[in-house]
Amino acid sequence: MHDDIYVGKAAADAAADRGWLLGHFKPDGDIRHSDDVEIKWGVHHRGDRREQWTTGDKRKALLVLITGRFRLEFPDQNVVLTNQGDYVVWGEGVDHSWHAEEESIVMTVRWPSVPGHRIP
Repeated sequence: MHDDIYVGKAAADAAADRGWLLGHFKPDGDIRHSDDVEIKWGVHHRGDRREQWTTGDKRKALLVLITGRFRLEFPDQNVVLTNQGDYVVWGEGVDHSWHAEEESIVMTVRWPSVPGHRIP
């Protein structure tokens, strides 16, 4: 096996690290380690909701709906993703929360990958 190639399964790998597939939190030397970007495979049950809003985040983010119905909540608007491939992008400092209106799978990309940054 080559050290610069990793083949995995998102659902299985995500379960090992709260959904995160790639980012600064992977061990040094692991091809999935990155200080530039974080990628998450999020599996959410109907009714799952972020316990508290994310505020003052210093990263940009992209969230893509794979399956289900998923609501992103922002201070002045809500965005409901309903069709596979629907997505939303938001910038640094945009407060947000989310709610899975149906069983949902989403892929989140955040950049940069910030060590020590974790929302409880």
